[in-house]
Amino acid sequence: MRSLWERVCRQRARRGVPGRARSPESRLLRIGRWVVGGALLVVVLLWLADRIWPLPLPGDDLARVVLAEDGTPLWRFADANGVWRYPVDTSQVSPYYLDALLTYEDRWFYQHPGVNPLALGRAAWQNLFGGRVLSGGSTLSMQVARLLDPHSRTLAGKLRQLWRTGQLEWHLTKDQILTLYLNRAPFGGTLQGVAAASWAYLGKSPLHLTQAEAALLAVLPQAPSRLRPDRHPARAQAARDKVLRRLAAYRVWPQTVVDEALEEPLLLAPRLEPSLAPLLARRLNRPDSPPLIRTTLDANLQRRLEDLLLGWRARLPEHTSAAILVVEAETMAVRAYLGSVDINDTRRFGHVDMISAMRSPGSTLKPFLYGMALDAGLIHSESLLQDVPRRYGDYRPGNFSMGFSGPVPASSALSTSLNLPAVQLLEAYGPKRFAAEMRMGGMPLALPPLAEPNLSLILGGAGSRLEDLVSGYSAFARGGKSATVRLQPDDQLRERPLLSPGSAWIVRRILSGQARPDRDPRAELVQRPLLAWKTGTSYGFRDAWAIGVGPRYLIGIWIGRPDGTPVPGQFGLASAAPLMLQVHDVLINRDRQRGISAPVQAVPANVGVAAICWPLGQPMSRSDPNCRRQRFAWTLDGTTPPTLQALDQPLGVGLVEKIWVNGKGLRVDSKCLGAVARDIALWPAPLEPWLPRIERREARLPANDPDCPGPVLAASSPLSIVGVRDGDQVRRPAASRERLRLKLSALGGTGRRWWFINGTPLGDSANQDSINATFEQLGRVELSVLDEGGQTARVEFSVVE
Repeated sequence: MRSLWERVCRQRARRGVPGRARSPESRLLRIGRWVVGGALLVVVLLWLADRIWPLPLPGDDLARVVLAEDGTPLWRFADANGVWRYPVDTSQVSPYYLDALLTYEDRWFYQHPGVNPLALGRAAWQNLFGGRVLSGGSTLSMQVARLLDPHSRTLAGKLRQLWRTGQLEWHLTKDQILTLYLNRAPFGGTLQGVAAASWAYLGKSPLHLTQAEAALLAVLPQAPSRLRPDRHPARAQAARDKVLRRLAAYRVWPQTVVDEALEEPLLLAPRLEPSLAPLLARRLNRPDSPPLIRTTLDANLQRRLEDLLLGWRARLPEHTSAAILVVEAETMAVRAYLGSVDINDTRRFGHVDMISAMRSPGSTLKPFLYGMALDAGLIHSESLLQDVPRRYGDYRPGNFSMGFSGPVPASSALSTSLNLPAVQLLEAYGPKRFAAEMRMGGMPLALPPLAEPNLSLILGGAGSRLEDLVSGYSAFARGGKSATVRLQPDDQLRERPLLSPGSAWIVRRILSGQARPDRDPRAELVQRPLLAWKTGTSYGFRDAWAIGVGPRYLIGIWIGRPDGTPVPGQFGLASAAPLMLQVHDVLINRDRQRGISAPVQAVPANVGVAAICWPLGQPMSRSDPNCRRQRFAWTLDGTTPPTLQALDQPLGVGLVEKIWVNGKGLRVDSKCLGAVARDIALWPAPLEPWLPRIERREARLPANDPDCPGPVLAASSPLSIVGVRDGDQVRRPAASRERLRLKLSALGGTGRRWWFINGTPLGDSANQDSINATFEQLGRVELSVLDEGGQTARVEFSVVE
């Protein structure tokens, strides 16, 4: 019977008839297939759901924080909701904070899959039997899910939260989830993230929190408005203490450490919103900028100088702004950046960044010209230059003081910022060459369209920026190489040769008041560098400049009106220099307090000292009759260039006149009996009015012997009038309404001078002596002068009220 039954079952199985003949193994296989298929279906559905409703990870909401070099927030740009945050990761937060956060919020964070069933059950039990909400069962992952996708506290909302939590655990690691919490947790007001809260409430980095501070920040997101420590310190301290006691109960921290933290009072730093260097922050904030914009600024120095500049506001004329740039010379890192007095001061155009604005540099370009002239062998530090009136076509420059000094050494011409010697030097060097050298050296000068460099370039006839000027002046601290300023730590140090190390060293000594070398060439020349500085004033008193090269820092100061209107009476020495010196004092005192000594600047090997004599500018014995004035000069490579003359001088009159004299010392012809040749050193003819009578041409040349007269010497330079210019309008002084007094002199010519006013003789003067003239009538005046050689000069001007 059994075999028959088995045969029937096999036949039914072959025909597909169900029966009890199916084996247990086949049933399990079929169930397994259903389970695998169902699991695959669930996975596919979850994958589709994840694609349809992706995890809303935070994108770039344009919230930015601009940081100082040490990480201190300088300025912040909030997102569309007015919230600002300071992104950090777990390595940039104190371990104390992570201990407190995980112990208080989610002890099993690294073990659970996003949801802790035990915590949910415990919270439900406590809330059910307590009759109110006593605790929550949300994990950190669930809290992050709620922060990323806010939802209502309904069943549907909770399911949505669970779905987002699963997505978090699916896509991110635990450390990534924790980092999201660190940067997105609410801390009251417009603060999000532990770093923003740490800087706002405690004034420090979250990496340097104490145990008590860490416990405080760990509990604040529980109720950020109710526990704000700046508004509710008692509540905040009670919540902090609760966290500390839990850390002790779970033995995370030793009881002694917790006891000390409990005794620590709740101390908050003054609530300071990041509000430093706003114009630099605006400059660096671009759409592609990272959330943390790092700079090279020193936050403490920036704050100190901003307070200093605000104090200067009362000294500045109405609508006038100022800018300060401080750069560390060795690294070219910008340590302070103040583009205006106050960004919120609309009357002073505080929104305009004057560090990057194009302005006329005034006389601040002169040190570069003198350095290049030293390198070109045109001058040494004591070369004789001419501070005399000159006309270059329609261009007739003058000095700021409206006077002239006559013969001046190059060092004094530079240190006192005389205009005429600088124009003379640029004429010899070449304006186009100077502009090209500046551009190649990293200091481009902006010229009007289609304009070519001309002699006005050295007096501010071009455009430059404060940051470019500071970059150029770095050559005097960096061995002749200029370097661009570095605003951010990742900026590369780019430098270009602008001057030789020797000329840069000499110009720096001149600008620091050490123009005269030691009279003993063997004396020690190595010294700690002092402050070398130069001022400048643009045409019409529009810009006042002061650029300083200190022992360790470069300082750039600009004062003026951003709209370019003149500010009468404002010039570099009176306006910008005092502010620059005050900034320098701040920097020196900071270094002294920190024990930082000034570096020692060695003398370049090709710098030497030479005793030279005027007027030739060459080395010679002090007893030589042609050594009229001896001076000690810095030289390069042992060269002592001769005295530089202007291109239109001396019109046949050289500095050395070869004559023949007889035994009586009278000038004779070379063929005369007993004639002896002699070289007489003469001063440049245009300097005659400023020379003592004994140094003038007529006194230096012996008289002619009537028995055997010498040849006629070259003619003197053209005659011109000094003291009033053609076309001038001269106003009578208020204290003397009846008459105008002028002191007049004639430049060039020879012998006696006869003066005329409107054709009427005024008087005469001997040689280059001056004459005083009085003008009683208003109106047009014709002034003329005649010399012994028959030359005449004439100017027309007007006397007005």
